[in-house]
Amino acid sequence: MYRIELRRQAQRSLDKLPKGDFTAITEAVQNLADSPRPKGVEKIKSAGLWRIRYGDYRIVYSIDDDNKIIIILRIGHRREIYRSL
Repeated sequence: MYRIELRRQAQRSLDKLPKGDFTAITEAVQNLADSPRPKGVEKIKSAGLWRIRYGDYRIVYSIDDDNKIIIILRIGHRREIYRSL
């Protein structure tokens, strides 16, 4: 089982989401603890990060397999999420 850490920027973005999306994305993030590379995950090759999709939203994270930690870096709409990676 992996431990989940949310960066401040990801937490701020999560807090701004509509309630329905907030609940679903929070659940998706919690599911990463059991399965850090779920079906549909893609590696962002240029940054060495991973991302999962939820509708129009993306969750970008890194995986530290040695320490069993998943660090959620960004959560955001698909048209804005990749701009600063």
